[in-house]
Amino acid sequence: MHPPPDGKRSWASARFRGSGVLVELIFLVLWFLLFIRLDAAVGKDLATANANALALQSAEHAVHIDIERSANDWLTGNPVLSQLAVYVYRLYYVVVAGTLLWVFVRHAEVYRNVRRTMVAMMALVLPVYWAVPMSPPRFALPGAVDIVAGYDILSQDSWTHPSHYTAMPSMHVGWSLWCAYAGWTALRGTHPRLALVSWSFPLLMIAVVLTTANHYVLDVAGSITLLAVSIAAGSLGGRLVARRRPMPRGSAAS
Repeated sequence: MHPPPDGKRSWASARFRGSGVLVELIFLVLWFLLFIRLDAAVGKDLATANANALALQSAEHAVHIDIERSANDWLTGNPVLSQLAVYVYRLYYVVVAGTLLWVFVRHAEVYRNVRRTMVAMMALVLPVYWAVPMSPPRFALPGAVDIVAGYDILSQDSWTHPSHYTAMPSMHVGWSLWCAYAGWTALRGTHPRLALVSWSFPLLMIAVVLTTANHYVLDVAGSITLLAVSIAAGSLGGRLVARRRPMPRGSAAS
């Protein structure tokens, strides 16, 4: 049986890649929608969420890292910065989607790795939200000002009156850390200095979530831990998938 001409082989290969892209996009969209539904279903116990928040505040006070109230007071006195912080807080998902698309299109060699990490983050954070519901500082910290509600660009009533309490860990910080990890992974070999710049995004997000009274310092620490564990889980998953793939013909003889 003769192999197909180069033109037909190229067309078939391009068609396969196109269908692969479609399957990839459908998978990610469905997974994200499932994550949103499950996220909204956990952290419903307000009494437990408030109790956990008080315990966390006590732990932070014991080690002198309870800076949320003073940071919130500082931002409250700066209306312009408050508005900018709300833009960062609300529109960060544009950066997340853009980062995923950029890695997919321009850095296919690292795409599967960062995609596995993203999927692992969504899977691993849900049990934490279920087991440890947590009220954010804007509800649990006396005197804290809800800056996002005051300057909200989306005017969503569900934000002011949420139905679930999932402050620990902060996924705003978690996704910004994922963006930095994706950029660093893609650029560190060719543009090491530019790769380091990507970590400025999570630093900005950390400042935003603390000053807007949406998260605690320990929430940030939880986000860093989540990323580290997700990277390890994604790497392990990649190795397991590689082992299950059939070896190409002739590789055993080479």
